[in-house]
Amino acid sequence: MDLGIRGKRALVCAGSKGLGRGCAEALAEAGVDIVLNARGAEALEVTAADLRARFGVEVTAVAADITTEEGRAAVLAAAGQIDILVTNAGGPPPGMWSDWSREDFIRALDANMLTPIALMQALLPGMMERGWGRVVNITSQSVKSPIATLGLSNAARTGLTGFVAGTARQVAPKGVVINNLLPGIHATDRAVHLDGAASKAEGLSVEEIRERRTAGIPARRYGTAAEFGATCAFLCSQHVGFMIGQNILLDGGALSYTL
Repeated sequence: MDLGIRGKRALVCAGSKGLGRGCAEALAEAGVDIVLNARGAEALEVTAADLRARFGVEVTAVAADITTEEGRAAVLAAAGQIDILVTNAGGPPPGMWSDWSREDFIRALDANMLTPIALMQALLPGMMERGWGRVVNITSQSVKSPIATLGLSNAARTGLTGFVAGTARQVAPKGVVINNLLPGIHATDRAVHLDGAASKAEGLSVEEIRERRTAGIPARRYGTAAEFGATCAFLCSQHVGFMIGQNILLDGGALSYTL
């Protein structure tokens, strides 16, 4: 399928590894020039070079912490005119409700709610003026079914979801489409971290934790960054102009819903 976005320019956050890299690769394969952001310069440059070599697109790498004002300013200054925005940031650590302080919640909100909002506020006006734009926010399955040990993430990502619900409908008349992509368990560094934390907390091996988590997924496996990226690229395509403010669950069937 021709996604109809060849020659567009995308900003992909946290794009050097994991789900962000999967999205960057799929967009690059569709002919999209990429502004690639991540905190770690070394991994970022490796990914940028790989995308250039494999897909022949322009890749601008900007090493910065997108969750800070300074980092966002640096990324936006380098980005220029952006047609596609993929927001993404690592989730806050797991824990218990009794352990989290106000500062913990502020850090979670900054990373997983306020940063995507700030990027949309910066880039949506240009998209609206040009009459075309796509935004995909990588959130979590937890906005549909909260995960008890991820209360910080539950709170921040649900707040972003509420913001998008209204905003998507306000910008849609100008040709700008905003949707959220909700990953379940994927084979990324985040899964490794959470599996390790569960292993330590429960006194089980990491293999036992993974077997138990996989058993709860009807697909009987963790997702891959490549298939996640392909879904993201479709949500950035010319074919989703009538899909407004939706929350697309990509979890292998783990959440059992009729609607």
